[in-house]
Amino acid sequence: MKCFVKFTVASILLLTLVSCEKASDKAHTPASAESRSSKEKISSSGFDGEMAFEYLRSIVELGPRPSGSQAIVATQKFILETLRRGKVVVEEDPFLAATPIGPVSMNNLIAKIPGASPDAIILAGHYDTKRFDTFRFVGANDGGSSSAFLLELAQVLAHRKNPFTIWCVFFDGEEAVREWTDTDSLYGSRHLVQRLKAGGQLSKIRAMILVDMIGDRDLDILKESNSTPWLIDLLWSGAAELGYQKNFLPQSFAIGGDDHFPFLREGIPAVDLIDFDYGFSNIYWHSERDTLDKCSARSLQIVGDTILRSLPRIESRLSQN
Repeated sequence: MKCFVKFTVASILLLTLVSCEKASDKAHTPASAESRSSKEKISSSGFDGEMAFEYLRSIVELGPRPSGSQAIVATQKFILETLRRGKVVVEEDPFLAATPIGPVSMNNLIAKIPGASPDAIILAGHYDTKRFDTFRFVGANDGGSSSAFLLELAQVLAHRKNPFTIWCVFFDGEEAVREWTDTDSLYGSRHLVQRLKAGGQLSKIRAMILVDMIGDRDLDILKESNSTPWLIDLLWSGAAELGYQKNFLPQSFAIGGDDHFPFLREGIPAVDLIDFDYGFSNIYWHSERDTLDKCSARSLQIVGDTILRSLPRIESRLSQN
């Protein structure tokens, strides 16, 4: 995933390794948008963490999903079909990325949810997985959780009265093809910013909220110090009101690169909600152990509730500018 500089929560709080329950081996039928109306919601926010987890299960079952692979094409199909079944308008943004292994076909997916203003707030994550030749990397948390989360969030926001247009963006090519550098990483977010800038549309993007690795069973999100302070403040306040202080922690850390960076460089307010303490001393990150049993519906629920609680205040702040 990304280059980083971090004092982990494990080192700050001297956490001990927490054992996780193994995933169920029951037969799985992919979650469908039609089942939403008959399913009791966990939270008054409207976000359904259990539904998001079922989307995650379906994505993980597709296997490793590096950019340009058959599995990521299957993931694109699953995302597109799920959103369209939920009556969400979604666009494809295909492009050819120049990578260290040659040109690779990539495709951002953009769910566009109408609002009173054509100006947009982006809610985003990546759906690709890091490519590894030595082990099978299914990226349940790193790539899977953000994709599943956005699938559920887009459908919730599609039934909301939105002051701003909202884009739920599924970025391809977040991961480095080889080793993380400024040119071998963030292919999808860099492409989208460049495309919007070239088309004179970048000024319509008012703010960006990025989610990454937010499915961790032991969820602890720190304040990413490159992120826009007022967005951090509003999101952490929303989390505190919901009683999620144990999950949105007061400590800060710096990450060396993620999909919010291209937006920050253009002066767009952006925040990265990321739990970069995945397992004791981050041992599950970019390993064969990043599997479904290390993630939980509860963690997805916490992030969904927090964003939906904070979004009206973010919109109010943007309306005043």
